[in-house]
Amino acid sequence: MKAPPIFRRAGFLPPPGRAGVGANPSTTPHGAAPIPAFPQGKEARRPARWLLALLLWPLALAAHAYDIQDDAGQTTRFDAPPRRIVSLLPSLTETVCALDACDRLVGVDRYSNWPASVQKLPQVGGGLDPSVEAIVALRPDVVLMANSSRAGVRLRALGLKVVALEPKTRADVGRVVARLGKVLQVPGADALMRQIDAGVAAAAQSVPAAARGQRVYFEVSPSPHAAGHGSFIGELLTELGLGNIIGPEQGPFPRINPELVVRAAPDLIMSSSQSAADMPRRPGWASLKALRDGRVCVFDAEHRNILVRPGPRMPEAARLMADCAAKSVAAKMSSLRLLGNGRGLMGQFCCHGGGWGPATPPAGAAAPHPNPLPRGVRVPYRGA
Repeated sequence: MKAPPIFRRAGFLPPPGRAGVGANPSTTPHGAAPIPAFPQGKEARRPARWLLALLLWPLALAAHAYDIQDDAGQTTRFDAPPRRIVSLLPSLTETVCALDACDRLVGVDRYSNWPASVQKLPQVGGGLDPSVEAIVALRPDVVLMANSSRAGVRLRALGLKVVALEPKTRADVGRVVARLGKVLQVPGADALMRQIDAGVAAAAQSVPAAARGQRVYFEVSPSPHAAGHGSFIGELLTELGLGNIIGPEQGPFPRINPELVVRAAPDLIMSSSQSAADMPRRPGWASLKALRDGRVCVFDAEHRNILVRPGPRMPEAARLMADCAAKSVAAKMSSLRLLGNGRGLMGQFCCHGGGWGPATPPAGAAAPHPNPLPRGVRVPYRGA
């Protein structure tokens, strides 16, 4: 007599001595219901495994969950690595991509433009004034943003996971890279920081001795806001052997009184084209030796973005600064002069692709870059 199908499917067999397979019919009352036996061997282990798996599933999920504390002091729990990410800060966007997770980005702020692939993603506004509705529509697993943005409160209230990170110093960059590596649950954060540090060190070694010691004024926006000694830009200047006229007591990116620059009389000025055009019109600036001698590095929009974004492209930023310092010495030796007549800065040299501006370069000066990059794109300094 075969066991009923329901018992066969469940892996149970009737025991010997009772109705069913192995039973002695002469000792079993006619019509007695079969009694399922306890499973034996492999058949016994099969349902037990399923039961054990069901019991352990919540524990397995808890074991893979992880917590992230951001710069706002908020702790966010992740049950799994985020697959849909919205980034509202260009430096965070670039770091996500440098950690080989660019394919997880589903939306970015209006200033994120590197690598080129992110330019095809939906834009959700600025980092400080994003469209909450547009972000929610993208169904992100996490929103990466600056700590200075107030949008995080509203996004959290809507149930979205938010991680606020805002690097301002070299140490911050290392911390943010490590934190994003943990958020994404990817390897490579340590290797990326080693690559950044090695690239900056190589740029520092390229600065000629004659260029070291120059006192620099680095303007990050025409407000004017400057890069202070304690900012990542100021730290790069220090590592390159250059000075900074903006002291540490003024903070990383202070808004300054233009008279401070006149009093400090920097040897070298670094700025964007928007800032440089206005400099000679500022009270007292026409007397600055750096302007008179043409020791002004004017960076186009693309290279300015590299300079003001603390992230994986910091080695490129260091190389831009190193080249600027070296060329400023060459400009001094060749007695390069401004061609302006009080209407604006016209004879400044530009380190990487920006050309000579609206004037024809002086005789004997280097020719403009054969492929000048576009100018005129303003990226606020807080959009780093």
